[in-house]
Amino acid sequence: MAAASDSNSDAMKFETRSVHAGVDIDTTFNSCTTPIYPASTFYWEDLETNKGFDYTRSGNPTRRALEDNIASLEGGLSCRATSTGMSAVLTVLHLFQPGDHIITGHDIYGGTYRLFAEIFTKMGYQFSFVDMSDTANVQAAITEATKAIWIETPSNPLMRLVDIAAVVEIAKAKGLTTIADNTFLTPYLQRPFEMGVDLVVHSTTKYLNGHSDVVGGCVVSKSEEHAEQVDFLVNSLGLGNSPFDAWLVLRGLKTLGPRMEAHQKGAMAVAKFLESHPQVDRVYFPGLESHPQHELAKTQQKGFGAMLSFELKGDKTDTERVCTKTRLFLLAESLGGVQSLICSPDCMTHLSMEPEARRKAGITTQTIRLSVGIEHPDDLIADLKQALES
Repeated sequence: MAAASDSNSDAMKFETRSVHAGVDIDTTFNSCTTPIYPASTFYWEDLETNKGFDYTRSGNPTRRALEDNIASLEGGLSCRATSTGMSAVLTVLHLFQPGDHIITGHDIYGGTYRLFAEIFTKMGYQFSFVDMSDTANVQAAITEATKAIWIETPSNPLMRLVDIAAVVEIAKAKGLTTIADNTFLTPYLQRPFEMGVDLVVHSTTKYLNGHSDVVGGCVVSKSEEHAEQVDFLVNSLGLGNSPFDAWLVLRGLKTLGPRMEAHQKGAMAVAKFLESHPQVDRVYFPGLESHPQHELAKTQQKGFGAMLSFELKGDKTDTERVCTKTRLFLLAESLGGVQSLICSPDCMTHLSMEPEARRKAGITTQTIRLSVGIEHPDDLIADLKQALES
C-alpha cells in the first residue's frame, strides 16, 4: 500500500487528507496510527548517515507527521509545529528585525497584541493597529519601514473580516510579506494561500486539535525561502512541539471536517437566537445577513465558523450574571474545543490590552464571546435562554 503522504495525497478530498496525510510512516509494525516517538535523540549509522532525524528539538517523526498533515490541508509547501500558538507568532516575528514596521488589526487576539505592543515594541519593532475591515486604513498605514501585514480574519472577538485578496494586492504592490492567522476558520473553511498570502499561522490548541487537551501552534510556508527560515528559527529558538502534543493534534485533525460542520451548525442557530432576544443589543457573527461583511464572508470562506460575540444590554454586573449562570457554556478562555465556552473579553482574553485600546477596538464591558461546541443546538439555546433570563 502506498503511503497517503505521497504526492497522490494532493488529489484527495479534504476529509480524506485529514485522516491520511502524513500518518503512514510505521513500516515496522504497520500501525494504522502514527506512533509517538518520545526519543530525545536518534542514533547514526555512521558519521554521515542517519534516518532523517538526530535530535528531537531539530525534528521528530511524530511531529513531522503532524507537519506534513497540516501542510497538505493548508496547501502549503512546509509546516513547522511549535510548542504553543504564541510560539508560532514569535517564530514569524523573528523573520523581521528592529526598525521594521508591521501593520495589523486593532482588535486581534489579546495575546498577539500583548506580544506586539509590550514586548517587541520595546525591542525596536514598529506596529500599527488599524481597523483592517477597511482596506483604505491598511494602505494609509504603510510607511517606508513597513515589511509585513498581519491578517487576522475573522478578528477576535468582534468578528470583523479582512478582505484577504485586497490586502494581498496592496502588499504585493509594495513588496510586503503577508501573514494570516487562520485559527478561527481552519483550512476547512478558509484558504489564505489560495488568496495569495505568504505565511499561515495557527494555534493548534484550538480547532485543529479540537478537544481542549493540548497546546500547540504551527507556521505554514508557501515558499522554499520562508520554509528554510522558519525551520531554522524553530530549531534555533527551541520552539518545537513535543511528540506527545503533536500526536494529540494529529489525532484531533482526523475529525476536523465533521467537527467544523457541527460547530458552525450550532453557531448559526445560537446567533439567530441571540439576534432575536430582547436582552441582546447586537450580535457579531458573519453568518448573519445583518453582519456588514456577510457577503465578503460568503466570497472568501467556505462557511461561517463557530465563534461569535454579542453585546448584552445592561452593565458589567449583567455580563457577569449571564457568564456565570450558563450550565453547558463553561466560563473559560480559549476556544475551538468540542465543549462550548463563554467569556468576557474585557475581563479575560483581552485584559492584556490597555483599556483605551479595548474601547478603540469596540470591546466593552457588555461584550460576551462564545465558542460554540458540538453539543446539540437546542440544548445550547436553552442554556443561554435561562442564563439571559435568570
